[in-house]
Amino acid sequence: MSHEGRIDSLKSRHAAIEAQVHAEKNRPKPDEALLHKLKIEKLHVKEELEKVRNGIQAG
Repeated sequence: MSHEGRIDSLKSRHAAIEAQVHAEKNRPKPDEALLHKLKIEKLHVKEELEKVRNGIQAG
């Protein structure tokens, strides 16, 4: 996969997780464990996105 394709994929995944977080927060009784898991996953995606971007700039 090209770097641009990987970046687009990661951006889409990040946005999808953000939508899940938003939906869960708006429930009458949000599942705090699920929110925590989603936020960690979102952070990992963001970190991976930065690695790919930095790899493009360095290369």
